[in-house]
Amino acid sequence: MSIQEKGNISIHTENIFPIIKKFLYSDNEIFLRELVSNAVDAVQKIKRLGSLGQFNGEVGAPLVQVAVDKDAKTITISDNGLGMTAEEIKKYINQVAFSGASEFVEKFKDAKDANEIIGKFGLGFYSAFMVADLVEIQTLSYQDGAEPARWVCDGSTEFEITEGTKTTRGTDIILHVNKDSEEFLEESKLQEILNKYAKFLPVPIKFGTKTEPVEDGVDEEGKAKYNDVEVDNIINTTNPIWTKAPADLSDEDYLNFYRELYPFSEEPLFWIHLNVDYPFNLTGVLYFPKLKNDFEMQRNKIKLYSRQVFITDEVKDIVPEFLMLLHGVIDSPDIPLNVSRSFLQADSNVKKINNYITKKVADKLSELFAKDRKAYEDKWKDIGLFVKYGMISEEKFYDKAKDFALVGNTKNELFTLPEYKEKVTALQTDKNGNVVYLYTNDAAKQDAFIQSANKKDYDVLVLDSPIDNHFINQLEQKLEKTSIKRVDSSVADKLIEKDEQNEHVLNEDQVKEVTAIFEKAITKPGMQVEIVALHPDELPVTITMDEFMRRMKDMAAMGGGMNFYGQMPDSYKVAINGNHKLVSKILNTEGEEQQNLAKQAVDLALLAQGMLTGAELTAFVSRSVELI
Repeated sequence: MSIQEKGNISIHTENIFPIIKKFLYSDNEIFLRELVSNAVDAVQKIKRLGSLGQFNGEVGAPLVQVAVDKDAKTITISDNGLGMTAEEIKKYINQVAFSGASEFVEKFKDAKDANEIIGKFGLGFYSAFMVADLVEIQTLSYQDGAEPARWVCDGSTEFEITEGTKTTRGTDIILHVNKDSEEFLEESKLQEILNKYAKFLPVPIKFGTKTEPVEDGVDEEGKAKYNDVEVDNIINTTNPIWTKAPADLSDEDYLNFYRELYPFSEEPLFWIHLNVDYPFNLTGVLYFPKLKNDFEMQRNKIKLYSRQVFITDEVKDIVPEFLMLLHGVIDSPDIPLNVSRSFLQADSNVKKINNYITKKVADKLSELFAKDRKAYEDKWKDIGLFVKYGMISEEKFYDKAKDFALVGNTKNELFTLPEYKEKVTALQTDKNGNVVYLYTNDAAKQDAFIQSANKKDYDVLVLDSPIDNHFINQLEQKLEKTSIKRVDSSVADKLIEKDEQNEHVLNEDQVKEVTAIFEKAITKPGMQVEIVALHPDELPVTITMDEFMRRMKDMAAMGGGMNFYGQMPDSYKVAINGNHKLVSKILNTEGEEQQNLAKQAVDLALLAQGMLTGAELTAFVSRSVELI
């Protein structure tokens, strides 16, 4: 019997092919992803029918082949899967794909993203028209007595079905590549796309052949000889590690997979194997990279797959923001891929997946901390930034992480938050019953302030990572009756307000006189002089910026929405230690010498804060030489 049929694909609005081309043009390489994925499905289905006893023929070794013919300007995707009858072609290619055509045209007139469209209306196959003027199907169904069928369409709404020429079960899709898409006739381009989208597909994908050295005996010296042999170029690993059980994998398997994904990266610190089948399906492996402080560089390293087909490395809606710093693979058939991204966030599965991954990561960190604290502490400089980021951005993560987050002091000791509170409460509680944590964000620059605090037996934390400003605010909100101050935000005596006060050696008139001398010696704007009674060993002049003010300015500089503070002029406190012998000396001199001494003391304080530069620094050096 010969099949011969011409027909029209029923579309009532307008020709759908220009629409496909228009909307998907920016991402036209996904035609290969769609056609290869369809071919893989067809191969897996015949395998399943064989195992269920619904197909008694020879299933054979599963294979999908991609071939390019530069002269004929064709790309052919072949599979040895189910195949189709002429009736099935009419049903699946002509009707199903277009049943939603009107709705499609209406809904996606303004679409920006190929993933919003492909698949949503069974249009995966029609992505072929993004690159082809003419598409031909040659197919032979597995069904007994089936005859080969051929379907041809030139990108208009007209198609033709005739008798085919295929003699083996399966389907060939032949794309006659259009003039604008001839880049896809380059083998290197197709290899690149296949490497991106098909690297882990579950059926072998063959793309031509490649030359490989094969051992062939030994030479006179007994060394192995090699011959070059042509072998199939299979571009994929059909059973990547995330499809296996953790019990069947060694550490080396996980590390090798990481090297395959990120060839030039340092080894990861550790990893988490994800595997859940209720209430959604999800598998994957997430790796903790060595982070340090350049965490912006690390993003977009998690690859999202759906049934081993690569989809995207833009996973920001599926993975909580702070977990974007991880590397690895997530595979889930339950993530809605072909709808707009704003919808992705609202999807309940996405929220569940998000929560599940957060919990798994917290559990893993908790387990590492409990199992070997020393090893965990050794990794802290790499994972600390990540943990803090999580605590700031995700409430549920904070609740778990507060037991394994660490803070370190200037003596390189590490404490959990409860341990640290216990350590400092006795000495660092102020007169209002608040525990005051002191910290430095630059231990070298703030050394004088740290030493002053240490003289009082105060402990100083080191909080110098890019997000510690936000972390400090978070801790102050979460920890009861606790405030956190930078060690240079006031003189040591005033950092933690106590009831006991040092005695003043200056009388009221002397305080006024010293204030006037120093106000004259200061030339920088925004400096407020205050005479304080400190221990005689403390510095004669200390310049500080109020903790609240400085923190707001720091957050404004980081784009924290505090622009109002960012625009305010800097204001500093100049604390003059009235009990220091230099202040007495200044009171006992006059004229130029008095001004020089006061200026020298102020410049020393500015120098300690890194605020003495340019002409003022030059004048200070000249004056110092004269004083010597």
